[in-house]
Amino acid sequence: MASSFCSSIFMQAPISAKTTRFSLQKPVSIFNNRKTNLSFSLHRRSMPARLAVSCAVKQETVEKVSEIVKKQLSLTDDQKVTAGTKFTELGADSLDTVEIVMGLEEEFGITMAEERAKEIATVQQAAELIEELVQEKTA
Repeated sequence: MASSFCSSIFMQAPISAKTTRFSLQKPVSIFNNRKTNLSFSLHRRSMPARLAVSCAVKQETVEKVSEIVKKQLSLTDDQKVTAGTKFTELGADSLDTVEIVMGLEEEFGITMAEERAKEIATVQQAAELIEELVQEKTA
């Protein structure tokens, strides 16, 4: 069974939109079926929180995704695109996002399910999905 190794957890409280990052002492293995032995509790019960696990991806994957995004959106070389950059921050609409996904599929030789592709909002999310799909393809 293939797995991803994660070393960061992000928690965002919807009301304040403030994000807190927790770094783990050692990477946690997250399996394809989305189950893990990772557990923790939040002591602030009064505010609902959104939790996301961010897995370490290869820097070269992030860089390739950034270049494809810049190309698809006709951005200049001086415009910075990082792992945390949201496509909407760059002015991308839904059609632009579809074109970005098509460019990523072509570059990496993968096919993204439409439901999964719709979930991509940042360069980091795209890179994580790409590495997952490449790993599944080679397994």
